Amino acid sequence: MLRIFTAASAIALACSSSAFAADKTLTISVYSFSQDEFQELVYSPFEAICDCKIVVETGNSVERMAKIEANKESPVIDMAVLSTHDALGAARKGLLQPIDVSSLSNHDKLYDIAKDPLGDNMGVGYTFYATSIVYRSDKVTVNSWSDLLSPQLAGNVALPDITTNQGPPTLHMLGKAMGNTDTSLAAPIEKVGESADDIVTFYVRSSQLAQLMQQEEIWAAPVGRFAWGRFKDNGFPMAWAEPEEGQTGGMNVMVMTANNGNEELALQFMDFWLSTEIQTALAMNLIDSPANSEVTVSDDIAANLTYGADTVASLDLLTPSTILDMRDSWLEQWNTKVVK
Repeated sequence: MLRIFTAASAIALACSSSAFAADKTLTISVYSFSQDEFQELVYSPFEAICDCKIVVETGNSVERMAKIEANKESPVIDMAVLSTHDALGAARKGLLQPIDVSSLSNHDKLYDIAKDPLGDNMGVGYTFYATSIVYRSDKVTVNSWSDLLSPQLAGNVALPDITTNQGPPTLHMLGKAMGNTDTSLAAPIEKVGESADDIVTFYVRSSQLAQLMQQEEIWAAPVGRFAWGRFKDNGFPMAWAEPEEGQTGGMNVMVMTANNGNEELALQFMDFWLSTEIQTALAMNLIDSPANSEVTVSDDIAANLTYGADTVASLDLLTPSTILDMRDSWLEQWNTKVVK
């Protein structure tokens, strides 16, 4: 693991605003992936610097959201990381409080899309990812999202299920390729329904895709950039499409639970995580794509990340409010037109 910060610089990062009280505990709710790496690169260094204890709780989004809501009156989670739409859902239920971004020395370093993605400073973006199409470059050429439903890929393509994080953005980009960007997604859902017999599967996990690609059952599929490593070295000629309509994707945010009583320590931990040093370490180890615009990495590392101002600016993201407000309607249409 890359260790790129000295004790002195880390102390300056984490403790610039005030001293830490001994025996303080911060309870965080995070995704379960790469926790050994997060422990080494983020949690342990912060604990050592600040004479505090980080208690880490993991689980899927539904489980973690349910725990926050069940303990609304007496929070047991101080800080969490969530997708933008899950975070907005929590905010609408009164489970979160605004983040005092003036206390975050690294906030100005973030790409603009990460500074206030939910509105009212209810969340701060710490990583995002592009979504595009991975494909067998010896079998087909992909220049547009509409190529997913082309005769050349019929019987050799997989699409994400509507219930996955990749599902609605993929439909949004299919609609864009059709000249229809209505948030109802009615046109692309109708089109996918008409082509359903040509789709090998509607996947729910990227690991499922990697296996199908390895078995040569599919030649192309939309996927998040974080999963690219599973495909690029699979022994076949693989490519990451740069469609003429652009790429889509998603973002994860840090949030503060309402009335947790541990706001100062949570803010200092957020600031530490958003620092150039920590975001660089996570990027260099291919854990997270950096939201901090000061992070610089080699071309080899960048090729595995969603990296750089031009890439970030090009992402066509569905807003969290659109996802939250429309997902029941999308599911109903999907079940009628696609699942049948």
